[in-house]
Amino acid sequence: MPTQMVRTNPIDGQKPGTSGLRKKTAVFKRPRYLENYVQATFDGIGGVQGKVLVVGGDGRYFNDQAIQVILRMAAANEAAKCIVGQGGILSTPAVSHLIRKRGADGGLILSASHNPGGPNADFGLKYNGPNGGPATEAVTDKIFARTKEIDFYKITASPDVDLQRLGTVKTCGMTVEIIDPVADYAALMQTLFDFDKIRALFAGGFTMRFDAMHAVTGPYAHAILEGILGAPEGTVVNGTPSPDFGGGHPDPNPTWAKALMDEMFGANAPDFGAASDGDGDRNMIVGRNMYVTPSDSLAVLTAKAHLAPAYKAGLTGVARSMPTSRAVDRVADQLGIGCYETPTGWKFFGNLLDAGKVTLCGEESAGTGSDHVREKDGLWAVLLWLNILAETKLSVADLMADLWATYGRCYYSRHDYEGVESDKANAMMDALRAKLPTLSGTSLSGLTVESADEFAYDDPVDGSRSAGQGIRIVFTQGARVVIRLSGTGTEGATIRIYLEQLETGTDRLQAAPEVALAEVRNAALIVTDLVAKTGRTDPDVIT
Repeated sequence: MPTQMVRTNPIDGQKPGTSGLRKKTAVFKRPRYLENYVQATFDGIGGVQGKVLVVGGDGRYFNDQAIQVILRMAAANEAAKCIVGQGGILSTPAVSHLIRKRGADGGLILSASHNPGGPNADFGLKYNGPNGGPATEAVTDKIFARTKEIDFYKITASPDVDLQRLGTVKTCGMTVEIIDPVADYAALMQTLFDFDKIRALFAGGFTMRFDAMHAVTGPYAHAILEGILGAPEGTVVNGTPSPDFGGGHPDPNPTWAKALMDEMFGANAPDFGAASDGDGDRNMIVGRNMYVTPSDSLAVLTAKAHLAPAYKAGLTGVARSMPTSRAVDRVADQLGIGCYETPTGWKFFGNLLDAGKVTLCGEESAGTGSDHVREKDGLWAVLLWLNILAETKLSVADLMADLWATYGRCYYSRHDYEGVESDKANAMMDALRAKLPTLSGTSLSGLTVESADEFAYDDPVDGSRSAGQGIRIVFTQGARVVIRLSGTGTEGATIRIYLEQLETGTDRLQAAPEVALAEVRNAALIVTDLVAKTGRTDPDVIT
C-alpha cells in the first residue's frame, strides 16, 4: 500500500505531562488528534526509519483501534519492526522489559494509567526510550515543539493487523511480531525472587487476595500467582482486562479498591492483600487489618530487599519522589546507602538507575520498582513482599511494627482535591509561592516552620535542573507539608496536599493517622487558604 502524506495543522494542548499525553477518549478520537501526536512523537525522537518499537497498552477502550493507527503510521515512517502484545495488551513494566531485552529503540504505551477508561473517560499515549524508561524532559520538549508546527503526517492504507494471532506478519514492508504479553515478564520475575520459597508459602496454607481491578495485570497475576506459584484459584479477582475496567476506577488505593479493603478488614480476612492499576505499574499492599502506605512499603522493601535473591548483595542506593514520606531516608541512613530525592515522575529515576546509583525507587502514589526495568512495577512489588513474608514468617502487621520500632513512624496521608478550576488552583499556588520567603520561624496551628521552599532538582548524573516541582514546608516538630498540582488528570486541576509527621516515641506508634496528622492538616489549610481560594471544604480522595 502506498504511503499517504496527509496535510494537517497543529492542535492545541498536546503537551505531554509526567507520563505522556492524557486526554478524554473523545478528544483522542477527534480527526487528526492521535495521528498528529504520533507523528510528532516520531519526529521528536529523530524519526523511526529502520527502528524497532514495542507497542502495547492496558486494554482500555480505543486501545486496539489506536494501535492499528500507530502500526500504519510506523510502516509509513519506515520503521523496521513493531513488537506488539497479543490483543494489544502489555503492562507498562512489561513494555520496559521488552525494550531492554530485545534491544528495541523505544516503545509506545497506550494507557492513562490509573485513570478510568471508556468512551466517556480517559485515554493516553506515552513514549519510552531505548533504556525502557519514560521519555526525558528533553525528549518530551521536542515532541511538544513538533506538535506546535506539524503540517503533515504519514500513514498507509493497509488493512488492520490481526492482534490476536501470535507470530510474525509483514505490512507495507514493516515486520509486526505479535507476542505472548506475559511470558517474558514471568521469566524475568523468576530470576529475581525465590519462587520455591513463595510456592511453599502458599502450599502451607498462606492466603492472599490480588485485585487486578479489571485491568492489565490480571493475565500476569493469573499466570504467575495461580499458575507458577500455585496459589489457589480465586486468589486473583477481577482478572480479565475490560475496556472500561468493569465500570470502576483502576487506582489501587483504599477509596477505589474498597472491596479489597473491606475483605482485608473483615472477619475472615486473608493473610495478604494487594492490588494493581490500569497499566500495571502501581501497587497497593494490605495485611490483615493493616493498610500499608506506599511510603512505608518502600521503606520495608528497602530494609528487607536482601532477603530476595536478586538483592542479596544489598542495595547501591534508593530514591524517592519529593512528596514521598521520609521513612525510606531513615532506613537508607542506617544501611549506609545513598538516598536521592527527585521530582514526581518516574523518568527522574532513570538516570540514577542507569548510572548504578540506586537499586530501588518509589513514589507515594503507589509506584515502586527496581533496576530490573526502568518503570515502576506493581506485580514486582507484590512478589518482593511475598518473598519477604516467606523468608521472615512474619505477618504484614508484624513487619510494620518492626519498621516503626526500629526507625520511627512517619505518619502520612495525601489529600486530593480533584477537578478544581485551573485558574483558582493556580491562583492559590501563586499566593502560597509569594509567602514562602516570610514563613520561616512562624507558627501554623502550633507548629513552627523550619524552612519553606519550592523544590528544584539538580540531576547528579547529567546536571540538568528541573524547577517548580512542588512546595515544601518543613516544621521543627518533625512534620512536613507538600503542596503541588498533579500532571496526571485530564480536566481541571488536581491539588495534592501531602501530610507527614514523624513520631519516635514507643507510646506514639499506633495512633490513627488522621489523629496523628490533625495539626499538620490544619497547618496546611491555613497556609494555603485552600477553602477560601477554591471553595473546596473536603478532599475527593484521601490515601
